[in-house]
Order: sequence, then structure tokens, then C-alpha cells
Amino acid sequence: MIQKEMTDKLNKQLNIELFSSNLYLQISAWCKGKGLNGVSQFFKTHSNEEMNHMRRFFDYLSDSGSMPELEAVAKPLILASSLTELVKFSYEHEKMISEKINRLVHMAISLQDYSTFHFLQWFVSEQHEEEKVFKSILDKISLVNIEANGLFFIDRDLKNVTK
Repeated sequence: MIQKEMTDKLNKQLNIELFSSNLYLQISAWCKGKGLNGVSQFFKTHSNEEMNHMRRFFDYLSDSGSMPELEAVAKPLILASSLTELVKFSYEHEKMISEKINRLVHMAISLQDYSTFHFLQWFVSEQHEEEKVFKSILDKISLVNIEANGLFFIDRDLKNVTK
């Protein structure tokens, strides 16, 4: 059984992953509404990945004899006026998630909870990949004239992005 302190933090992360899934699904809808079907598909796929992350936490907690606790999910607000802003926002969001995962890893080590430490290693690697993907998209956006036909190429490119 996982210590209560760790269980509470894992449940918080479970709910952050659920919010992230909704956030990326909302971004997908924003992109679809702007005719960016490739980018929309990228974010929709990313939403599914975040839901799978939530399920990993859910299953780990449940399999460890702890109760997963789903909370109400806040409505994601999309205030961006451009694709560049959305991708920057998403990149910052992923960096925040990485920081939270790193804190969980530190806590697991501090509590000598080696099972949870081992479980979290997948997330450490996953977050490295998440940040790399969003950073590479930002790098591509900076290479093209987003005001002209560059948006077309970014949209087409993201349609085929997989990690």
C-alpha cells in the first residue's frame, strides 16, 4: 500500500492529466474551427495520450490498494489568437507537467517508495518526449512565414506527427 501522502499527490496528478486531456481536446476544436485540420488531429491525438496517462495513474493507484479519486475538471479556456500562441502555451503546459512529475519522483525517493519511483520513470521519459515534440513544433513555426503559406505547411506537417 502506498503512503497516504503519496496517494494524495498521485491523485492530484491523475486529475491534472485528465484536465490536460480536456485542454488538448479543446485546442483541437479551436484548430478545427480555424480550418487547421492537421493541427486539430495532432491535438486530438495528444488529448487521447493524456487520457491514457490519467488511466495509468488510475490503474497504479487501484492496483496498489489505494482509491483513485476523480475530481470535477475545470473548463479549459483558450484565449490564444494564433497557432503560435497555442503551441507556446502547450509547451509551457508540458514543462509544468514535467516539473510536477519530477516532484513526485523526489517525493517517492524521500519516502523510500521504490515501487512508485519505478512507476514514475515511464512518465519522466514521456515528459521528455512531450517537451521535445512541442519545442520542435515551435522551432518549425519559427522557420516559416506563418502569415503567408507557412501555416499550410505546419498544418500538413502536424497531421503526420507521431512521437
